[in-house]
Amino acid sequence: MSVLPLVFTSGWASGINAYAVVLLLGVFGATGLSDEVPGALQRTDVLVVAAVLFLCEVVADKIPYVDSVWDTVHTVVRPVAGAVVAALLAGESGSLPEIAAAAVGGSTALMSHLVKAGTRMAVNSSPEPFSNVLVSIAEDLGVAGIVTFAIFHPVVAAVIAGALLLAGIVVVAFLASRIRRFWRRRAQRREEKRLAGAAGPQWPTE
Repeated sequence: MSVLPLVFTSGWASGINAYAVVLLLGVFGATGLSDEVPGALQRTDVLVVAAVLFLCEVVADKIPYVDSVWDTVHTVVRPVAGAVVAALLAGESGSLPEIAAAAVGGSTALMSHLVKAGTRMAVNSSPEPFSNVLVSIAEDLGVAGIVTFAIFHPVVAAVIAGALLLAGIVVVAFLASRIRRFWRRRAQRREEKRLAGAAGPQWPTE
């Protein structure tokens, strides 16, 4: 069970930014900083693809409303990535069955993804764009810091990740009303655009 804390932490981080997790773990393994990273994550092609997708996420994640669309697309990607990374970590260590590790990593990634997506909906309800950028930067730094910390202190990092996940769930529950208003406004805008398109151009009459 020695790899379980790292599995949990990588799952939590994957729910926020799966590409950063793959990139960081791969770099740590390729540079010899960790023996826990499987060879599949250290491959050059995997690192290049992860780096490109990470840069795409860095940009998309800081644009209001675009970030919510990006989160919607990644509702499946992040949990799957969390499950795959967890299974690879378990297979490398041999201390935890891969199926169990995938279940832990995937479910944790799904929960943290839902927290992230819900928080962004609430942030996007604010008229100014700066809070969106600040939240995104905090997420990026948090993922990088905790994944790095997990390589050297996996148990402590897992405790921190668990506390952040619990705190995020509480925050999303507290902001539920703002999230509902966000969805109502989006639905109203779509309806207004639909009605405007159905009406067509209005020509002046004599």
